[in-house]
Amino acid sequence: MAPDRDEAVDWAERRRIAEQGRGDRAWSLWGPYLSERQWGTVREDYSPDGNAWRALPHEEARSRAYRWGEDGLAGICDERGGLCLALALWNGRDRILKERLFGLTNQEGNHGEDVKEAYHYLDAVPSHAYLKQLYRYPQAAFPYEALVSENLARGRDQPEYEIEETGIFEDGRFFDITVEYAKADADDIHAVITALNRGPETAELHLIPQLWFRNTWSWEAGQARPLIAADPEGGATCAHPRLGPYRLAYDGAPELLFCENDTNLRLHGCQPDAAGPFKDGLHAAIVAGETSAIRRDAGTKLGLHYALRLEPGATAQIRLRLSAGARVRPVDHDGAVVRRRVAEADAFYEGLQDGITDPDARTIFRQAAAGLIWSKQLYCYDVRRWLEGDPLQPKPPRERDGGRNSQWRHFAAADVLSMPDTWEYPWFAAWDLAFHCLPLALLDPDFAKKQLLLLTREWYMHPNGQLPAYEWEFGDANPPVHAWAAYRVFEIDRDRRGGRGDLAFLEGVFHKLLINFTWWVNRKDAQGRNVFQGGFLGLDNVGVFDRSRPPPGFGVVHQADGTAWMAMYALNMMRIALELALHNDVYESTASKFFEHFLLIAEAMTEMGGQGGGEGFGLWDEVDEFYYDEVDIPGGGMLPLRVRSMVGLVPLFAVEVIEPSVLQRLPDFARRLNWVLENRPNLARLVSRWNEGGVKDRKLLSLLRGHRMKALLRRMLDEAEFLSPYGVRSLSKVHRDAPYVLNALGASLTVRYDPADSTSNMFGGNSNWRGPVWMPMNYLIVEALKRFHTYYGDEFLVEYPTGSGAMCTLRAIADALEDRLIALFAKDPDGRRPALGARPPIPPAPGAEEALLFHEFFDGDTGRGLGASHQTGWTALILNLLRDRARSR
Repeated sequence: MAPDRDEAVDWAERRRIAEQGRGDRAWSLWGPYLSERQWGTVREDYSPDGNAWRALPHEEARSRAYRWGEDGLAGICDERGGLCLALALWNGRDRILKERLFGLTNQEGNHGEDVKEAYHYLDAVPSHAYLKQLYRYPQAAFPYEALVSENLARGRDQPEYEIEETGIFEDGRFFDITVEYAKADADDIHAVITALNRGPETAELHLIPQLWFRNTWSWEAGQARPLIAADPEGGATCAHPRLGPYRLAYDGAPELLFCENDTNLRLHGCQPDAAGPFKDGLHAAIVAGETSAIRRDAGTKLGLHYALRLEPGATAQIRLRLSAGARVRPVDHDGAVVRRRVAEADAFYEGLQDGITDPDARTIFRQAAAGLIWSKQLYCYDVRRWLEGDPLQPKPPRERDGGRNSQWRHFAAADVLSMPDTWEYPWFAAWDLAFHCLPLALLDPDFAKKQLLLLTREWYMHPNGQLPAYEWEFGDANPPVHAWAAYRVFEIDRDRRGGRGDLAFLEGVFHKLLINFTWWVNRKDAQGRNVFQGGFLGLDNVGVFDRSRPPPGFGVVHQADGTAWMAMYALNMMRIALELALHNDVYESTASKFFEHFLLIAEAMTEMGGQGGGEGFGLWDEVDEFYYDEVDIPGGGMLPLRVRSMVGLVPLFAVEVIEPSVLQRLPDFARRLNWVLENRPNLARLVSRWNEGGVKDRKLLSLLRGHRMKALLRRMLDEAEFLSPYGVRSLSKVHRDAPYVLNALGASLTVRYDPADSTSNMFGGNSNWRGPVWMPMNYLIVEALKRFHTYYGDEFLVEYPTGSGAMCTLRAIADALEDRLIALFAKDPDGRRPALGARPPIPPAPGAEEALLFHEFFDGDTGRGLGASHQTGWTALILNLLRDRARSR
């Protein structure tokens, strides 16, 4: 360490993370948990038809109190969402006070729901001791109507109409609004709001920091109403029965505007004479000039109104301080707390980025991490209470009794969860979260482990063993990737802990996943043949039809991906059991059980291919040398669905390599394996080269033998099929000129290659698995190739790309795929970032960092980002890729 380095700064964030993990100090008490969209969510939908977008639209969000959470702009809240701090803005021209992000509903967008704002997560650390976000606020009236009308007018064959295309940011006519939070302590938060006029003219700007209590008093009797009141000595006092007293201090002399976080009962003429003030009081007072809409002394919602005029290039700054306790704590006028936290954040990421020398790669790493941390959100949803209604509210319609999530009445969440995205997906998704946990483990392993355990807790997991998918339909089946994620998080954590693995975590999650594995076996193997279903399995419209609901006349769909996911699950569980068996031999027999179950699944896939004396109705097609789904036509046999898609690549993921030292240390497991292989020759031949040791005498378990794997890779690595300049496509490009057409039982269905947003309206049009590149699936491909290489070594060569004549090791191919994925975000020779190609670039302010985005998926031809523009959840796997590439060089 250099002599001028401050060791306290270097270790500050790691110390905070460790304190939080041990429970010594609640650094997680406050965080970026305030959602950026609560309106239009299932949990706020009390309609009879289940149309969440229509039940509580954006236009009513400012006037209606939410039941299950809150939302705000660049905000934070405590871990139970009791007290919230966020920003509101007005430019003197908008018809709505800008309190929350705007976007299109599924009925308004030509490709589904989508946020239509310009904002970026610039920095964050896991303890939330420092957070930084940028919002770009137009100086002209916000183009609400233009965004809706143009997107409604566009067909599915046209790209979505984005806010940058409206011209509203031209000539720099916008404000860069930067919001920073820096904690002096776990419950002592400094906030700095900086506004920069990027335009050529003086412009009006109203900054209105807002502090409010979540409405917990309107739903049942006996709930105390908290209070925020002006303090004659300066600042404001906050009294809450659970949080205790807090004080808000602020710069300058803003106008204090109070209202109540209550629904405006005048809405829709419900109670025309209701007195108020209501939730929309700040909007009414500032935008419409209705002074009767606010109070000056106290309420449950406070706005600090700063009215400014900024010259071109001028900056204004406001400082706040929200702290626990009754005494006044002044704002940090000289910015010492923020500077200290920035220095500590720099030191924290310096350690994480060891070996990543390229400055651009470091920028990508840090902003992806920031987005992942900002996407931690409070999720509250008690399904039984939601279905039955609240005592002080009208009883919900009877149609809901057997509707959405009615089979999940046990579900009752009030937890901080890693969300896929804070606007388009402001709710957890089970398989998304599993992928999130790998980059989270690099930043904060304890949080990652707690996230994986949380979904298996009794208030989440169904009593039958199913994990909840997402709030739109908890009963849907997502790919079973939690065992894989749990072991990878265990490995990442063990590496950080100097080789000491958290066996208590691994054992805890293993026992719950045993129940989930049993649910899959009992519920998703329709004919008891170890051939699995599951429906769309998160891949949405990748199939010819919705695999959860086949057309009339079609029977069970035998899924190549569903079956391969279960083979992978069995191997993952075997791997965890082996790890536990090294410390407790009782797990040896459990590991043997999963080894045998893997063999049975492998046998089923092979029997269906007609190679084991069975019926031969084929998941593996010997002619095409690819895996396909099969659909049972009652009375008509099996019909293969010859769509070359990601479905056929999933069998690559079911691979495990066993070190000889493990077999030496676990003799009972080794004996059981040998007995099965000697006495069940029909199963033994399915195990890829078990009797031939690989590099260092390792043993390989895989659904793919050498020939079948090479055949699959030949298609996957063909640039005319799956291989894109930016990763592996979800559908072969061959279907662009030769779409797959199914004509059977009166159905005529087509699957065509769509490199970007899908032209199909399946699943409401928000399904995009017919061509784009998806980060999580590519990550699994890269990992599988690396695992195969540990067995086969450098002697096993594959042509890459197909047809090039160049022969490469599997490790070299994995590295090359990593480079293609990283290239999505890195600057190309022209200074472009392919992922940002969909949006006209807004240059950063002089001296400011470039603001990046991490999209949900990417155009299979150009790499431009698509879908949720801030989906830093599973796209944050770029952190792991960058770190792995640095270590391998």
